[in-house]
Amino acid sequence: MNIHQTSVHTYPDDAVLLDVREPAEWTAGHAPNAVHIPLGELPQRLDDLPHTLESLPVVCRSGVRSAQAVAYLANRGVEATNVAGGMQAWAEAGKRLVSDSGHPTVI
Repeated sequence: MNIHQTSVHTYPDDAVLLDVREPAEWTAGHAPNAVHIPLGELPQRLDDLPHTLESLPVVCRSGVRSAQAVAYLANRGVEATNVAGGMQAWAEAGKRLVSDSGHPTVI
């Protein structure tokens, strides 16, 4: 299966993203309007997916887990795209991050 990928530069800082990282990664720092559904919970939480007009951007730390999520979603008829480089690329691009501590970082 061919996984569709896009650059972090495609999205504004306030884009709605599906973040499939683990809870500790999410808590450390995430995109402001991201929806958090860890990869392992995705099958049970399909109803919690954000509804977008186009392809749903999916992120993880580096892009591996999000690629798995995109493949899973595609098999269920959900149009999604892997954000290349994940949250590491998001942070490197200087895009906005938020966290519970007020000091966001990507782990």
